[in-house]
Amino acid sequence: MNALFTETALESFDADWQEWHAAHEQNRAHPHGFLAVTHLHWLGSEPTRLEGAPGTWSVEADVVRVVLEAGESLRQDGKELNTESGAAVELGPIEERGGIHLVSGETVVELAKRGGEYIVRPRHPGNPLLQAYQGTPAYSPDAAYVVRGTFVPFEAPRPTTVGAAVEGIQHVYEAPGEIRFKLAGRELALTAFNGHAPGSLSVLFTDQTSGKTTYAANRSLSAVPAADGSVLLDFNRAVNLPCAYTDLATCPLPPAENRLPVAIEAGEKIPYERQDQQ
Repeated sequence: MNALFTETALESFDADWQEWHAAHEQNRAHPHGFLAVTHLHWLGSEPTRLEGAPGTWSVEADVVRVVLEAGESLRQDGKELNTESGAAVELGPIEERGGIHLVSGETVVELAKRGGEYIVRPRHPGNPLLQAYQGTPAYSPDAAYVVRGTFVPFEAPRPTTVGAAVEGIQHVYEAPGEIRFKLAGRELALTAFNGHAPGSLSVLFTDQTSGKTTYAANRSLSAVPAADGSVLLDFNRAVNLPCAYTDLATCPLPPAENRLPVAIEAGEKIPYERQDQQ
């Protein structure tokens, strides 16, 4: 038994994990989530019509221009952008890894910036990938994969360049430090990036299950260090990124040092759709 848990706490641990996983699955299957992405378009300076989205699109000097014809609708925050047919609507600039969502009928049109390039990803609730989604298999929760670690800050945050699930782009993240921990009798460390929530950290990693029972390219885990640097790593909550489900994602790959030499038989496994493709 994991020393962090009593028998009663283990029962609560299992129930909490089931509740968390159900909520995570519900969020993943949102009608306009990443499973609803129908196309991935990279914008250039030449005005181009994009499949799945209204208008003619181009980008130059960090400003995206959309020209909507009569009868074409695109709304931002409930406001109709097509106030004059043939007039250009200007959007941006957008921060790296930022984005905005525009609405056209049932379609949500995501305009985002990835690897210094602007992309457009229409999202439609009728997308076959979303309609066929069966859920993501996962290991049964195991307290052995909940470990105490220590967050060790670097002297200064390190800009860290990593590859991406699509060729031709790279992502640069700020790494404030590393998380050191012990698992399977080995001293290990993971370079951590700043997470989405204030004070949180995000780690991208692979391990000896990657490409076998878990997705080959990456998994992600969030953690929140305490003021004294102590941090709890619950690998049961390791999740797949969008690239595990669709080739229309631009997910980052883990830094080389985050390829763990142990098998972490916890968290999410290869999605059913990817299993079918192998």
